[in-house]
Amino acid sequence: MAVNVFHTSSTTDSLSRQDMLQWINQSLQLNYTKIEEMCSGAAYCQFLHLLFPDAISLKKVKFATRLEHEYINNWKVLQVALKKVGIEKPIAVEKLVKGRFQDNFEFVQWFKKFFDANYDGHEYDPVGAREGQSVATGESLTKPPTSAAASSKTSSGIARQVAKPKPVAAPPAAVAKAPAKVAAPATKAAGVAPSASSGELKSLQEENQRLQGQIAEFEVTVQSLETERDFYFGKLRDIEVVCQQSEDDPLIKQILEIMYATADGFSPPEGELDVPPPDEGYEQQEEVEQDEY
Repeated sequence: MAVNVFHTSSTTDSLSRQDMLQWINQSLQLNYTKIEEMCSGAAYCQFLHLLFPDAISLKKVKFATRLEHEYINNWKVLQVALKKVGIEKPIAVEKLVKGRFQDNFEFVQWFKKFFDANYDGHEYDPVGAREGQSVATGESLTKPPTSAAASSKTSSGIARQVAKPKPVAAPPAAVAKAPAKVAAPATKAAGVAPSASSGELKSLQEENQRLQGQIAEFEVTVQSLETERDFYFGKLRDIEVVCQQSEDDPLIKQILEIMYATADGFSPPEGELDVPPPDEGYEQQEEVEQDEY
């Protein structure tokens, strides 16, 4: 299991932004120029793969991402992996994906301390681990890719595997049977029961670990879905406000009709959508919106 850490600006000697960028770029062979570029979450996923390769699959990580909803996917992968190695760390994904310096710098400071507490010094080939995928950096995070983008050259080295996390501690009831195996008589018949008990204990431990991993993944999935829901709802709300300012336009009316339409057998939750239909009540609604904004 991983070693968790506690970080505050008053308890930790933090690196400067330049020192932090140098550590990131040298460790993962990247060309980041700003801490804000860590907002995609891809670098954190690879750092965790460096520490615990069995806890995360880099095939799920979008290294060349430029879209906010793809950033959320990377953070979801990171959260699942942290849960698998036993780390409970609240992550403000909705703030980090915005790419603001302060939010990202605070998180990378915690992660550097976490990395130092768990890294054993083994060799790692970052380019080979991500199969030579190019990583979005600098202006490429906000601009579309060009056909001349150069791909990273895969290193010939092979990353060493980190030791697997220790199994979960045995339940108290099962531990009590352990001495029977050590002090078992030399007779052949007496040695059968401890052997069977040990096999059952191992099976239960594996099943418990598997179920804990599933629960952690479900919890992160729900949190990620709620974040995505809020993100897209906010976008729709902004579109609605803009449309209501030009509701006489036939195209705008069509857009509003689509937005307010409901599927067969579906009714909006009570109190959630207090918005009038597109063909009535717009004058009153527009006055309210203008007062609010």
